[in-house]
Amino acid sequence: MNSVFFLVALCSVTIASFSQVLLKMGAGKTYASKIREYLNFFVITGYGMLFLSMVLTIVAYSHLSYLSVPVVEAVGYVLVPVLSYFIFKEKLSKRKILGIVFILAGIIIYYL
Repeated sequence: MNSVFFLVALCSVTIASFSQVLLKMGAGKTYASKIREYLNFFVITGYGMLFLSMVLTIVAYSHLSYLSVPVVEAVGYVLVPVLSYFIFKEKLSKRKILGIVFILAGIIIYYL
């Protein structure tokens, strides 16, 4: 049963990461009016996904131990730079890669 909620937490982190990418895509565009800055596909979808992520996180938190949830949330710190690399063609510096390696190593060590 816990593995189902573990997957729910992973889905929540993944959805939140994609929503951050969508919000950045919306912020990178220029709009004709102030209202269009806030009422466009990227912003509405991004905030909708953040809301869905919040609901899934609440469900996952209610069934998982408090010790394992922060480790699952750390996956988002890996996912966002990787998505930015592929979608926005942002460079992954040596420092970012080293940080990602440390995060992944911490997750692996925690679950061993």
